[in-house]
Amino acid sequence: MRLWLSKSSEVPLREQLVTQIILGVVSNDLKANERLPSTRELARRYKIHANTVSAAFRELTRLGWVELRKGSGVYVKPRAAEQSFDGSLQLDQLISKFFKSARKQQFSLAAIQIGLRRWLTLQPPDHFLVIEPDAELRLILSTEIEKATGARVAQTDFGECSAEVLAGAVPVVMYSQADRARASLPVGVDFVALHSQSVPGSMQGEKSPSADALIGVVSRWPEFLRRARTILIAAGLHADALSVRDARAAGWQKGLRSTALVITDSQMANEIPDGCVVRVVPLISEASIAELREYVGLFFK
Repeated sequence: MRLWLSKSSEVPLREQLVTQIILGVVSNDLKANERLPSTRELARRYKIHANTVSAAFRELTRLGWVELRKGSGVYVKPRAAEQSFDGSLQLDQLISKFFKSARKQQFSLAAIQIGLRRWLTLQPPDHFLVIEPDAELRLILSTEIEKATGARVAQTDFGECSAEVLAGAVPVVMYSQADRARASLPVGVDFVALHSQSVPGSMQGEKSPSADALIGVVSRWPEFLRRARTILIAAGLHADALSVRDARAAGWQKGLRSTALVITDSQMANEIPDGCVVRVVPLISEASIAELREYVGLFFK
């Protein structure tokens, strides 16, 4: 069995030995009951300290991969065909096949490590990640994106954007947060900046309510309530014709059925009482939704 050992690596030599011997076992390069080279032989062959080899053998024994037979040496421990020592035998076997193929092609360990890092970085995304400091807005955006694209959507704040959270994700922010996103995200991590839909734009083609009609505005996001009220008044509706309801407050549904129309966001749409005429105002523009759908079609698994 051939081993690669990098003495300049950040990975300890003991760990390198343990990992490669396990891969040798799961790939069947090392057969059950096969005797491994002695501690002295491996130390001499790879010019490493015998204590390092001994420590690796002790770890493998503890994990159940090898056994020490007194007076004879260290042997691959026989195991049941379906037994998995660490719950990931299938994955180990796939990895082992890859290394076996790479060895046949005479690639160096350094070249393989560089290649693996590159491909892990280039793996296609499989979900969107909404990055937004306002929790209520995050929920609305996530609801709209999930409904429009069918893709999985995760949520986070700027302070939580670790490498683990960003892995496999297409970051999504509102256009107003684009500068903060560029400053906060790691170099090289791109994002989609979403443009907003306007209330008048979403109402285009709808008949105007009568002058004495009462219009309800419902959301858990205070900024939705503020913007909707401001824009509707700017569009010609009288302030007295608006019944603005913060859905975080108790009793927000009371009297809502008496309104001629309820304007709400995508997340609240299913919570409006039956009997109300509901008009859902999407926050994300149609152009931005089209861009997200294009991402799904081109890049998602």
